[in-house]
Amino acid sequence: MPDLSPLCALGARTPRRVTHGALTLTETPECGLASLALRRGTPPPALDLPGPGRWQAADGLTLIWTGPGQWLVELPGAAETDVAATLAGKVPGASITEQTDGWVLFEITSSAGAAPIEHFLERAANIDLARFAPGSATRSPIEHLGTYVLRRAEDRLGIWGMRSAAESLWHALDGIAARMVGRG
Repeated sequence: MPDLSPLCALGARTPRRVTHGALTLTETPECGLASLALRRGTPPPALDLPGPGRWQAADGLTLIWTGPGQWLVELPGAAETDVAATLAGKVPGASITEQTDGWVLFEITSSAGAAPIEHFLERAANIDLARFAPGSATRSPIEHLGTYVLRRAEDRLGIWGMRSAAESLWHALDGIAARMVGRG
């Protein structure tokens, strides 16, 4: 009988994790994701929606602004649930599309504060660090791949990329972190 056990985006049964100096990269498969678009004429939802270049967490959701009237919505720990149905109850009348299986989330943390995260971002993406404080989010290519980058805290990033390119994105992030400590 075939083994139908679920695999993480990088192909293993458990998430990949690696540490290079102060930086730790972690595959985060348990986070659910949906897109949310407000329809014209629909009353605004009771959610506090972030504006351009921002993300924020509220009521167990993380909302990421992606365009006028549009957001990506993270639901931590909900990857194996019906994310769109869960979200529909919170924003009636909105257009919601399940995105979990189309994206991969990598978290990058620093054990030495903000400096390694900023050093990493200088090498990884074209982001103005003077304006990319915690609470900021932007779409930016990393190597040749389109990503969403979230500054979760001074010492923590979330990076969403296409699941079909998960290995390529991991290779890019891992290589940048390794070169920062002279091991790559």
